[in-house]
Amino acid sequence: MKITILNGSPRIGGNTEIMAKAFENGAVEAGHDVSLINLAGKNISGCLGCQYCFTHDGECVQKDDMADILTIIDHTDLLVFASPIYWFDITSQLKAVIDRMYARAKIGFHFTKTALLIDSGADGVYSAASAQYKAMCSYLNWESIGEVYIPDMTEKGSMNDSAFLLQVYSLGKSIC
Repeated sequence: MKITILNGSPRIGGNTEIMAKAFENGAVEAGHDVSLINLAGKNISGCLGCQYCFTHDGECVQKDDMADILTIIDHTDLLVFASPIYWFDITSQLKAVIDRMYARAKIGFHFTKTALLIDSGADGVYSAASAQYKAMCSYLNWESIGEVYIPDMTEKGSMNDSAFLLQVYSLGKSIC
């Protein structure tokens, strides 16, 4: 199975990347082909809502790093969204990618399975990210293979000591 992980953290080598790599390690050990895309530093503008993509086979009018990401997504079987919580929701970097996936709205997506990996500095701040993810899955008929929410990630590298990291790794390893 081809798996793509979108790491929405703007922080290189931070807790979300550590979490995403744990998932990747589990999935690779289970025999899957995994691509981890760190969105930090990518040039991805917000969706213009122009619907150019609707009349051009899903091609976006904007020429930025999202074109390569869409090509990768077009060949993935499982898409994993990974993000820290910033102001009670996913980061703007990941949200921009999700919004730009609108380019495939008319032609559809190859993948039908998804997962959500979220970390935060506090507990109980996940409702917006969870609601958005569940709404996307419901509307687009995506099957969620799992959601992991990890609190108390207050310092860079806190994830390395989190008991939840094994849960993330196990989720990746459990993919059939």
